[in-house]
Amino acid sequence: MAMLQLKRTPFHERTSRLCLPQNWRRWAGHIVAGSYDLHLDREYWAIRDAVAMIDVSPLMKYLIEGPDAARLLHKLTPRDVHKMAVGQVGYTGWCDEDGKMLDDGTVSRLGENLFRLTSAEPSLRWLSMNAVGMDVTITEVTEQVAALSLQGPKSRTVLNKVCGKSLDKLKYFRVMPNTLAGKPVTISRTGYTGDLGYEIWIDVADALHVWDALMAAGHDYGIVPCGILAMDMARVEAGLFMIDVDYTAANHAWIEGQKSTPLEMGLDWAVQLDKPGYFVGRRALEREKQAGSAWKLMGFEVDWEAMEKLFAAVGLPPQIPGMAVRGSLPMWQGDKQVGYASTSTWSPVLKKYIALVHLQRPYYEPGTVLSMEVTVEHKRLHAQGKVVKLPFYEPEWKKK
Repeated sequence: MAMLQLKRTPFHERTSRLCLPQNWRRWAGHIVAGSYDLHLDREYWAIRDAVAMIDVSPLMKYLIEGPDAARLLHKLTPRDVHKMAVGQVGYTGWCDEDGKMLDDGTVSRLGENLFRLTSAEPSLRWLSMNAVGMDVTITEVTEQVAALSLQGPKSRTVLNKVCGKSLDKLKYFRVMPNTLAGKPVTISRTGYTGDLGYEIWIDVADALHVWDALMAAGHDYGIVPCGILAMDMARVEAGLFMIDVDYTAANHAWIEGQKSTPLEMGLDWAVQLDKPGYFVGRRALEREKQAGSAWKLMGFEVDWEAMEKLFAAVGLPPQIPGMAVRGSLPMWQGDKQVGYASTSTWSPVLKKYIALVHLQRPYYEPGTVLSMEVTVEHKRLHAQGKVVKLPFYEPEWKKK
């Protein structure tokens, strides 16, 4: 019977006691807290004003080791992995031969011939298929490595209280070995909130010890355990997309139209077509770069006054969901549908109603005036707004 249950993360003993509404979500075969409170305000504002602790253990994790480790990742991803220094982290998507995205994640160079790859979907088969004939060992360590994301402007202050080595010099998208309350950890300056933040990689046996030490150290700084629903609002503000929500993995798509390329997803900066040698999907991406993308992921800001009028017409104040909506909403120019929103949310920090939108050429140019579908008293109406560049929100302290 146990085989049929969702897996519990190494922090479940703590998270299950703190999860007041028993609001659970599925993530990669694990059960994780959706929220710890009955509403999301406290968790959301911890990310933006204080420090939030998020259990991100369900991320798939792979160690790639050996003389050909860099060569394998150079072949698999559009990033120039050979240029990465030890201690550097690179965010990347990776594609099939047609340039369509299979997944996205981070590559951390932990040593000259040692890398850690994170992904949302199981990737062992894809890694192994591409490693044929290479001198490389691929080990899945998802269940052996617990992971906590510490996000918010006070995250560094809290970590410095419990870590053996100061994090003051750890730059954005870098990783370092450290100790936390006496336990060996790896800390990367990464995250999924668009704020100052760190991810802590811990041996499963030390997970609860690290959780308790961080909760104690963060007490005076307003530390709050945070579920994935508040993180969802923050990641939309940061312009960060999610697999199965904002794009479909090419190997899971039923039809061609469900697939996306990294260029369509706005990852131009992470597709290094000037890098030497072959990588999977290179030719397709070169053709797309030359011709221009048929679709683009962009931001959309709803004109609040225009939306207010739609509700006022039936005698209501604007009704907005209290969390991010992971659902498709048509985007219009006049009476022509030109795309769709995949995630929309109210942004508490910006006081704006925003969405991640997929738009057809030429409607994805910033400043284009479009409308997004909103439901007013059971009627589907169009709320006007404008196309904007991502991210919506990027505080100055994020990279400092």
